Amino acid sequence: MKAMIIDRYGKVPMRLAEIPTPEIGEYELLAEIYAASINPVDFKIRDGKVKLLVKYQMPLILGNDFSGVVVKVGAKVTRFKVGDEIYARPRKSKIGTFAKYIAIHEDDIALKPKNLSFEEAASIPLVGLTSYQALTDILQLQKGQKILIQAGSGGVGTFAIQLAKVMGATVATTVSEAGTDLVQSLGADELISYKTEKFEEILNNYDAVFDTLGGETLEKSFKVLKSGGKIVSVSGLPNARFGKEYGSGFFKTLLFSAASRKLTALEKKHHAQYTFLFMKPSGEQLRIIANHIESGKIKPVIDSVFPFEDAQKAMEYAELGRAKGKIIVKIR
Repeated sequence: MKAMIIDRYGKVPMRLAEIPTPEIGEYELLAEIYAASINPVDFKIRDGKVKLLVKYQMPLILGNDFSGVVVKVGAKVTRFKVGDEIYARPRKSKIGTFAKYIAIHEDDIALKPKNLSFEEAASIPLVGLTSYQALTDILQLQKGQKILIQAGSGGVGTFAIQLAKVMGATVATTVSEAGTDLVQSLGADELISYKTEKFEEILNNYDAVFDTLGGETLEKSFKVLKSGGKIVSVSGLPNARFGKEYGSGFFKTLLFSAASRKLTALEKKHHAQYTFLFMKPSGEQLRIIANHIESGKIKPVIDSVFPFEDAQKAMEYAELGRAKGKIIVKIR
């Protein structure tokens, strides 16, 4: 099969190669991939920033979510059949959606929302699961609460805003002038121009913050919380709760870093709860998300679609950080 691969870690371009079609296990299925999306985690994996978390073999196929059609099922697969239209975020040890086919566990997939094209469906799994687990599992956002969602016009932000509104929250977001109309159309209640305004001086008494940027932005986010407020980040550092769950020497090293100690101090100072999110695949949660999409409560936001042979160009465009919504690679 054809696949976009890298041969080593670093800022190296992907190349199109012919490799064997993957074999499937008894609980796996083989999916023909119709479309995949670009996500920041693709850069992190390529650059070797997560190799202490997951050990990948080279050559490596990048890509972390997709939509497609089931073409073969394992002996013990019970929930899907050949011909089913699906979408999914494969588990971290089984990534590789910039390819013609993928072997994936049936627990990680769901039927594609019926009202979406394959390109639209491919935009959802990673950002949808990230947002759902952040807002529902960790923040436990309630109707009437106030949440700040950083970078509202990005891939995660555009989904998170819509999900927060479905949950009945009041949403503030940081955005550039170019993204203002988009985030307003998604339901954002208060817009902060990150180029000309300081969100930490404008917002206060917020119940929750969903951070997608890390660094100083994450640190400043504590200032907008009320006592007992919660912050979840996908770009900060792991904290003690995360370390207990994953329990490796790598995380223990991070927990004692200066940056991690600073976050712990901010937690105590602001009487807040900080959690680092390491998103997990979940076919069950994708089914819930599909229901929201099919009912019209959430819609995909796509910036652009690239043909498979231009997947490297799609990556380069994504790294510019200018996209409004998701960047898609059309494979079939």
